[in-house]
Amino acid sequence: MAFSVAMAGKGGTGKTTLAGLLVKYLVMNQKTPVLAVDADSNANLNEVLGVRVTETLGEAREDMKKGQVPSGMTKDIFMEMKLEQSVVESDGYDLVVMGQPEGAGCYCAANTLLTNFLDRMQDNYPYIVVDNEAGMEHISRLTTKNVDVLLVVSDTSRRGIQAAIRINKLAGELNIGIKRSFIIINQLKEDLSDTILAILKESGLELAGIVPSDPVVYDFDLNGRPTVEMPEESASVKAAFGIFDKVVA
Repeated sequence: MAFSVAMAGKGGTGKTTLAGLLVKYLVMNQKTPVLAVDADSNANLNEVLGVRVTETLGEAREDMKKGQVPSGMTKDIFMEMKLEQSVVESDGYDLVVMGQPEGAGCYCAANTLLTNFLDRMQDNYPYIVVDNEAGMEHISRLTTKNVDVLLVVSDTSRRGIQAAIRINKLAGELNIGIKRSFIIINQLKEDLSDTILAILKESGLELAGIVPSDPVVYDFDLNGRPTVEMPEESASVKAAFGIFDKVVA
């Protein structure tokens, strides 16, 4: 059974960057092969990892709906083939992207397809990293379930912290098989205030660690360079790897 880590949090907190760094960490520590999953319809984990995606799970389903199944091939076999083609192979890890849903405002079928795909593929990988969409909806739809570690990423704002606490609380209430959950405070520019520390203590959500604001991240992003290529001595990479040492078996 794969050891799975799911990323969650409010938009703009840097969870996708941290998901990419987690993949980098696992590969560097020979915890391979890794299955990296971009479960956000607004996919950009591939940009963080520096790989090109040509097919997504959502596109595979659209092809089937449009009747692009070759003559003599069943829909099940066609989908099996398309799903295999959607897996992007890289050095030490594979990437699969959910992609856009089949209609405006409807994510149900795309998420069901992703969930079924993960159920089938998880035995092929010792580690799975899932980068979820921002917010709480993926929790309530049960896309994120049966994971070993839920890493909720927040910035230093009160709103971000409260969103992280709500995500963790909802995951607990739904009883969806999350064994451990932590919060990571990202993009820290100064010490956490006593108010934030008090909120975290009251919530019971364990702080895994803090990642400082790092100009190297912004430089790589601005210039379109994969952030996983940041040097290991950069402040954010060192901090993230220290956190992963504690939370990843």
